[in-house]
Amino acid sequence: MHKIKVLVADDSPTQLNVMTQPFLDNYDVITAKDGQEALEKASSERPELAVLDVIMPKYNGFQVCRKMKKDAVLKEIKIILLTSKSQESDKYWGMKQGADAYMTKPFDSQELLSVAVKLLAERS
Repeated sequence: MHKIKVLVADDSPTQLNVMTQPFLDNYDVITAKDGQEALEKASSERPELAVLDVIMPKYNGFQVCRKMKKDAVLKEIKIILLTSKSQESDKYWGMKQGADAYMTKPFDSQELLSVAVKLLAERS
């Protein structure tokens, strides 16, 4: 059986490590250190889920999300924006870009995993 692929993108190695932890046991985890790499890996690896930081170099999480949702192939990927930007306007903007969920840092690993499982279950 193929493991579900999860793409995790954050420019901070420490945050990237923390964000990948909940997925390591049951998922095939792919990482990216900036928005451009996240888009490239989404295209080449075709993950079922992407967890994106918002504040990243090259493309921010909002831009990556928007580009993925406008792409005929990548639009099926479920996206969680996970960021320190906790203003209501940030959340609104994130959801407007097509994000399937918006979570703020610091985050609870179990909550991140449960949101991921719920989104993955919604896939057609």
